[in-house]
Amino acid sequence: MQASQASSDQLDQQPASPFARAAGRLAGRSEKRWPRLSGTSEAVRRLEDNIARVATFDCSVLITGETGCGKEEVARAIHAAGPRHEKPFVAINCGGLVADLAESQLFGHEKGAFTGAFGASRGAFRAAEGGIIFLDEIGELPIDLQPKLLRVLQRWEVTPVGSTEAHPIDVQVIAATNRDLDAEVSSGRFREDLLFRLNTIHLAVPPLRSRMEDIPRFVEHFSAHFAREYGRPQWTPEPRMLERFARHSWPGNVRQLAQTIQRVYVFEDRVDSVLAEVFDAAAAPAARPLGDARIVDAPAEQPAATTAEPDQAPAVANEPRVPIFNLDELRRLAVRQAMAFTSGHRGQAAALLGVSLNTMTRLVAESCPEMAAKSGRRPAAAPTRPK
Repeated sequence: MQASQASSDQLDQQPASPFARAAGRLAGRSEKRWPRLSGTSEAVRRLEDNIARVATFDCSVLITGETGCGKEEVARAIHAAGPRHEKPFVAINCGGLVADLAESQLFGHEKGAFTGAFGASRGAFRAAEGGIIFLDEIGELPIDLQPKLLRVLQRWEVTPVGSTEAHPIDVQVIAATNRDLDAEVSSGRFREDLLFRLNTIHLAVPPLRSRMEDIPRFVEHFSAHFAREYGRPQWTPEPRMLERFARHSWPGNVRQLAQTIQRVYVFEDRVDSVLAEVFDAAAAPAARPLGDARIVDAPAEQPAATTAEPDQAPAVANEPRVPIFNLDELRRLAVRQAMAFTSGHRGQAAALLGVSLNTMTRLVAESCPEMAAKSGRRPAAAPTRPK
């Protein structure tokens, strides 16, 4: 991230402040590493200032934002700007923890603690000693592991699997999620006391569509990056095309924009078709509903009514009428339609729904297990039976 000039000048006027020193380290170290936070929009300037301020305090931080908007970059920027910058930064994807080994992966285990434990393991928390542990996708942490994490945050010590001895730890915990954790608490999928422990400081990363003025800068940055990486002349879009980039909603945020620029270089002989596929995808799912679950546009005028039947509730003006009102059914419908529209490609369906690939895998298993999700790999040849 490249700190804004205005923010840097204000901080430089107070050289004795820890806040100013943190901001200086932040600007110096993160310019090339974390471009998803670059920008001149007011939202990014506020985020930069908050990162520099939070970095000077040793407290738990919860980072929220849509998939692809740069939550891990915020965590790494806090690490770079704070007093723990010379210590480890250990990132753990909670959605990728193996169910039977999750506790061991986080807190370690002793030799022989379970089948296959041929040696001892320190675990992620002890590996991050003195530094920062980043718990990404914290909303996907298994419910049975949440009280154990809560105890670690309360006592700042971990007990490896197969041991009765607790080991004190000195780490700063930063968690991130694209879920609404308040809703997860209400549904019983996330512990409220754990949320209170993690949410000492809350940083919200703005989606790309709310900082459209930064999009041309991202296009230039990633175009220069992939030109160097692939040894190609730098691609520069025409003004009208750049305007279309700025108007696009980018459900996958900066990650999706970067991948789009990358595809421009891979398919440089058909750039127009590559970009048309991206820009036309936003409205496409609504145009191809599944089966009888059709979304019908609301009529232009509707008579005023004080009451309505449950299955005939009036639609809000200028909004499409949804086929059902049960939120769980709506979620399953959205997942099935996204999977059908992308011909079973989980990655593309995840981008359409604005969720991570891990979340999409879980949603597919819950909502449409009968659909064969494409993995991008060729199926292995069936073994020949001996004659």
